[in-house]
Formats: sequence, structure tokens, C-alpha cells
Amino acid sequence: MNTKKVYLLFSDTGSILTRAINIYTKSTLNHASIAFDPDLIDVYSFGRKRARNPFVGGFVKENVREDFFQSAVCAIYSFSISNTEYVQLRTAVEQFEHQKSNYKYNFLGLFAVALNKEFQRKNTFFCSEFIAALLSECGIYKFDKPNCLMKPQDLRDWQQLQLVYRGILGAYPHFMIEPDNSTLIQEINKV
Repeated sequence: MNTKKVYLLFSDTGSILTRAINIYTKSTLNHASIAFDPDLIDVYSFGRKRARNPFVGGFVKENVREDFFQSAVCAIYSFSISNTEYVQLRTAVEQFEHQKSNYKYNFLGLFAVALNKEFQRKNTFFCSEFIAALLSECGIYKFDKPNCLMKPQDLRDWQQLQLVYRGILGAYPHFMIEPDNSTLIQEINKV
């Protein structure tokens, strides 16, 4: 069976909002994103629409190479899925992207998670809720709790995840290679 790798990026930018969430959760790496390539070109989540403004959020394609993310502490994990599941997952994300103006960040959901109360609103997600919904709806993984109560730590507990990198995002080895040349360099290294 042919498989494809998908990546989950967990990060901590050190912002005031991130520090507050870290204190509450007694954890770090409280932002989760999904990526479809090891170079982290296609990275998606629910988060800030503007790097310096935590109050305007929704579905975003993140540019993790911009300054805001460069000093972030991160952990990158991969997991393998079938080609069929991969196509389903990509299609689901593309639907979010095409309709991104219909989606909002689920700020109220964050408070509900703090109270361990289910609170689902139409077309609103926070980062880990979004990823859990994607994985569940595509039949890739069913979590033990509702998507609206999923925290990044819950995603990291998934046994299928394989650690790829832990450290400062700006030092991620794949960033040292120009994205357009990475395939060529990988082919050269095989020779």
C-alpha cells in the first residue's frame, strides 16, 4: 500500500496570549498546525490572520518562515496515511481555504475547554479543534473526546506520531534548503 506523510507542527511563539495559555494548560507548544510537506510550505491552522494581532483570527495558511515564527519553539511530527486518506485530507483543507471567509476563530471555545464543557459553534474552530475535526472527518483517527475539547497536548499523545524535529523553528533543517531546490538536493544525495 502506498502511503503519504503528513506533518503536525506544534509551536510556542512566546507571545502574551501564548504565555497565558501555557500557564493555564501547564504545558507548552499550544498552537497546532497541519502541513503536507517536510519543508512546511503548505501549513494550515486556525489562528491569527495578522501576526501581531491575536484578536483577529480564523482559517489561515501560515507562513512559518516569517519573522513572527522564526524564534518560536516547536516540535514537528509526521504520520503516514494511505493515498486515499491523503486526498481526502487535502480536499477537506482546500474546501476550508476556498471558503475561509466563512470561518472564524473559536475564542469562546477556548474558555469552554478551560471549563471542560462542550461548546460547538458553526464555522468556528481553534487550532487543535480544527486538526481533530479534519482527522476525524477523513477517517484517519477518532479521538476519545469531542473535537471541541481537544487540546494540542491531546493531539501530541496520538501514538502514530513520529518526532521529526524539536527546537527553534528558524533552525529547522529543511529551512536551510531553498524549497524549490529541496527535491533536486534530495535526488543528488541519493546518488
